[in-house]
Amino acid sequence: MASKLAANSGVESFEDKTYAKVTWRLIPFLFLCYVVAYLDRVNVGFAKLQMLSDLKFSDTVYGLGAGVFFIGYFLFEVPSNIILSKTGPRIWIARIMITWGVISSLMMFVSSVESFYILRFLLGVAEAGFFPGIILYLTYWYPAHRRGRIVALFMTAIAFAGVIGSPLSGWIMKTFAGVNSWTGWQWLFLLEGVPSVLVGIWVLFYLDDSVNSAKWLSDNEKLQIEGDIAGEEKGKQHMTLSQVFSSGKVWTLSFIYFSFIMGLYGVSFWLPQLIKNTGVKDVLDIGLLTAIPYSVAAVVMVLMARSSDATGERRWHTAVAAMLGAGGLIVSAIYGSNTVLAMMALSVATAGILSTLPLFWTLPTSYLAGTAAAAGIAMINSIGNLAGFVSPYMVGAIKDATQSTAIGMYCLAASLVLGGALVVLAIPRAMSR
Repeated sequence: MASKLAANSGVESFEDKTYAKVTWRLIPFLFLCYVVAYLDRVNVGFAKLQMLSDLKFSDTVYGLGAGVFFIGYFLFEVPSNIILSKTGPRIWIARIMITWGVISSLMMFVSSVESFYILRFLLGVAEAGFFPGIILYLTYWYPAHRRGRIVALFMTAIAFAGVIGSPLSGWIMKTFAGVNSWTGWQWLFLLEGVPSVLVGIWVLFYLDDSVNSAKWLSDNEKLQIEGDIAGEEKGKQHMTLSQVFSSGKVWTLSFIYFSFIMGLYGVSFWLPQLIKNTGVKDVLDIGLLTAIPYSVAAVVMVLMARSSDATGERRWHTAVAAMLGAGGLIVSAIYGSNTVLAMMALSVATAGILSTLPLFWTLPTSYLAGTAAAAGIAMINSIGNLAGFVSPYMVGAIKDATQSTAIGMYCLAASLVLGGALVVLAIPRAMSR
C-alpha cells in the first residue's frame, strides 16, 4: 500500500513538474504579448485627455472612434482564428502583432474625425484573432482542470497593462509634450506601438506550434501532456462550422460574454475620465491613480480562478464576480465627486469585471474541440467584443446628453447583472465543471 501511494505521488509530482515547466516557458511570454496588445487597444483612453481638445472632438466622436475598433475586430475574428488553426500559432500571432503595432503608431497622425475612425477600424482588423488565438493555443497545452488558473494568469495582463500602462501613458504625455513639435498624445501612440512590432518579431523565434515540436520538453513530458489532452478531447463536441454558428450554447455564451465586455470597456476606455471627474487634473496623477484598481484586480482575479479550479465550480464564481463589478460601478457613480470613495468603488468594479473573464473562458473551452473550438471561441469573442463598440459609444453619447457619466455606469452595471444571472440560469451545471 505504501509503495502504491509512493508511486502515485511520483506520477503526480512528474505531472505537476511538467505543467510547471510549460507554464514558466509560455505564460510570461504570452503575458508580455497581451500587455503590449492591450496597451495599444486602450491607450486612446489616455490620449483622449488631450486629443479631444486639440482636434475639437466631442465625447460622442471619441466613443464611436474607440468603439469602431471592434467592428473591424468582429468582421475578421473568425476567419483569423481559422487561419491560425491551419497555419499554426507562431506565424499568425507574429503577423497580428507586427501589423497592429505599425497601425497603432500611425494613430499619431490622426488629424480629423475620418482619419480617427479609419485607423481605429484598421487596428481592429489587424488585432482580430489574437486573444481567441491564445485561448485556443492554451487548449493545446493544458487540460480543462488546469486551465482556469492559467487563463487567469494570462489575463492578468489586462490588469498589469493598467498598472504599468496608466502611469507610463501619463508620464509620456506630460514629458514628451512639445518634443519635435509633437503633442503628448502623438508620442503616446508612437512609443507604445513600437513594442508590439518588436515582440511580434520575437514570437517567430520563441513560440512552438505544438507540444510535439517543443524541443525544450522531454519525450516523457510530451507524452504526459498529449495523453492528458487526448483523454479530454474524447468528451468534447466536434462540430462543423454551420453547427457552431447555429449552436444555442455558443449563442448563449456569446451573449453572456457581450454583457461582461460591456463592463470591461466601460472601465478600460473611461477610467481615466472617471478619475478626472473626481477632481484630479494632472495627467500623471491620473495615471498613477488609474493603476490602483488594476493592481487590486490582478490579485483578485487570480485568487478567484484558483478557488474555481480547486472546487471545480465555475458558474457561481463567475456570477459573483459580475455582481461585484456591477456593485462597484453603481457606488462609483453615486460618489463620483469623492476621490477616495470613488477609487475604492472603482477598484471593486475593476476587480469584479476582470475576474469574470478567465472564469468565463473555462466554459466554452471545456466542451468545444477541433475546428469547433477555433470557430466557436472566435465567434464568442467577436460577438462579445461588439460590446467594445457599444459600450464606449453609449457612455460617450450619454455623457454628451446629460453632462454626466453616472447613467452610463448604471447601464453597464445592469449588463453585468444580466450576464451573471444568465451564467447561473442558462449554463448547465455539468457543462461548467
